[in-house]
Formats: sequence, C-alpha cells, structure tokens
Amino acid sequence: MKKIICKKEYDTETSSLVKKVTFGAFGDPMGYEETLYQTESGSYFLYVNGGEDSKYPKEDIKRMSEKAAKAWLEENN
Repeated sequence: MKKIICKKEYDTETSSLVKKVTFGAFGDPMGYEETLYQTESGSYFLYVNGGEDSKYPKEDIKRMSEKAAKAWLEENN
C-alpha cells in the first residue's frame, strides 16, 4: 500500500518491515494486524488492516515519530 501524508510518501513495498503483530485469528471480524515499517530515509509508519468489526476496518497507513515507534515496539514485545 502507498499513501502520501504531508507531501511525504509512505510505501509498504519500498520500506523495511520492522515488526508485524496480529490480534485474533484469520477471518475474525474483530481481528486486526499492525505492521511497523521504516522508510529508507528513517521515518516510521504503521500499516493497519482488520476485520469489519475491528478498530481498523479499512487498511490504512499512519505515520509515527521515532519515539512513538519505539514505544509501540516496547508494547508489542
């Protein structure tokens, strides 16, 4: 997925996957996944996608600061 936020492109195809976390089983309408990526320039973003009843019913990209990315990693260890 590719998204432009504040004139900066975030692309899951060209960025490095840092960590992926899955909540629930495949096909679970409440289940979702969060995947942290780092761009070539060092920026972080979270790719999210989930079931229709989850907190991420549509796939999306959310930019993150380095501090937020590190906090996310600590929460998901």
